Amino acid sequence: MNRFALARPASFEAAQAALNDDRFTLPILKAGGIDLLDHLKEGLVEPDALIDIKRLGRAAGRSPISRQGDRIRVEATTTLAEIASSTVLRQSAPALAQAIEDAASPQVRSVATAAGNLLQRPRCWYYRNSKFFCNKKGGGTCFAMEGENRYHAIFHTGPCVIVHPSNLAPALHVLDGTVHVMGGRRKQIPIAELFHMPAEGIFSEHNLEKGELITHITLKPVEFCGFYAIKEKTSFDWPLAMAAAALELDGQTIRSARICAGAVAPIPWHLPEVEKALVGVGLDDDSALRAACERSVERAEPLEHNGYKTKLLPVAVRRAVLRAAGRGENKQ
Repeated sequence: MNRFALARPASFEAAQAALNDDRFTLPILKAGGIDLLDHLKEGLVEPDALIDIKRLGRAAGRSPISRQGDRIRVEATTTLAEIASSTVLRQSAPALAQAIEDAASPQVRSVATAAGNLLQRPRCWYYRNSKFFCNKKGGGTCFAMEGENRYHAIFHTGPCVIVHPSNLAPALHVLDGTVHVMGGRRKQIPIAELFHMPAEGIFSEHNLEKGELITHITLKPVEFCGFYAIKEKTSFDWPLAMAAAALELDGQTIRSARICAGAVAPIPWHLPEVEKALVGVGLDDDSALRAACERSVERAEPLEHNGYKTKLLPVAVRRAVLRAAGRGENKQ
């Protein structure tokens, strides 16, 4: 591992200046550092400067999660544990807390941050292994396309079939989430515009410009929202399929819905077909609810080993909808 400088700026402005410092060729922001440490150990990145921002956003005594007018504000460096245990979120936007409560392990949740979760790199084992020179590292091959792809995308357009690893992103999508940035031409980016498909930029997953950094996230309070993830085991594991739902209800009938899936595409995967199909469906009409949720896989193109995800995704969507409506986990 090469030597690198370590900077601990006192403000986001100072951090942004360090990112643009001409003395550094590859400066990298570090908050919790969970994903970064994996990259350093595998030799996937060799930064010449680490900019530690984990304490920023708290220096002025600001709460990591707070109400801000008609929005909820989450500081970029808020830990996942703080999100999962937040009374504000549990009461006003429960899908966000639910998305994190079983993510990773207690040890990781106590360190990993909100912005870090959104910007973590894909968990594809070919990308993570330094021995494979895949498309995302400048090679000419997506080894997962015809290789071991049981955890990869069922919605894809090439040239890479990663799945986006963030739990927070699908929940923020249905909660009208916005990331607030500094250091570029923009001040905020809707969560739906933060990520791009591999064909639009193979070397990254997000649309942040060079020098831009996330300072905080805002989202809309939604009374009826929920999140559900299906994993191989309930302990530390990556979801096979997950879904977030936000509903407007008229009694026990769905008036409107916002649905987003995760772990099935290179970006958080919006499901407008399901949203349309859910309108007018009664929560007690199980056959209509199942039929609406089955539409989640209409455009799926599973790979050789991951066709099972077309069975799991409608289940995750249905359980997220029921959880949003206050119907509990509903394991049926």
